[in-house]
Amino acid sequence: MLRLTKKADYGLMALKYLAEQTILHAPDAGSHPTALAFSAKDVAEAYHIPPQLLAKILQTLAKAGLLVSHAGTNGGYALARPAEEITAFEVIRAIDGPLFITSCITIHGACDLAGHCTIKEPLRKVNDSIKDLLNGIKIADLIEAPDHEHEHSLGGGLVSIAL
Repeated sequence: MLRLTKKADYGLMALKYLAEQTILHAPDAGSHPTALAFSAKDVAEAYHIPPQLLAKILQTLAKAGLLVSHAGTNGGYALARPAEEITAFEVIRAIDGPLFITSCITIHGACDLAGHCTIKEPLRKVNDSIKDLLNGIKIADLIEAPDHEHEHSLGGGLVSIAL
């Protein structure tokens, strides 16, 4: 079975939280939401995530350019781009590194069996399909909108993939 790590789950949850809070704290319904900063503690308490682990995940996402970190008393984290522009794939890649479903498809190139392997190409296609699916899921798609404005999302959110 192919699974996201707990860190990737937490990262997606954190970005979802920040996107929701940005919408909730918009000046009014007709204006563009402003990027507000929320602390790691705010997110950790909302989802019962270990605060120290979440703080490290948020730092990783900030280094990857998905979040902006604001220092100071009212500091915290905010989305670096609108939730409609950040993909689940970007978050997962920032936290877990490149997505490879098998050891023959790696960043280091071909494995020792490259000349004799008969499954590399089919597995590459599966890998590319998963990547495309995750690139099609935006953080905005994860938000549970009361007015159903995000009904175009894939299955209402992330999809479990069993292999």
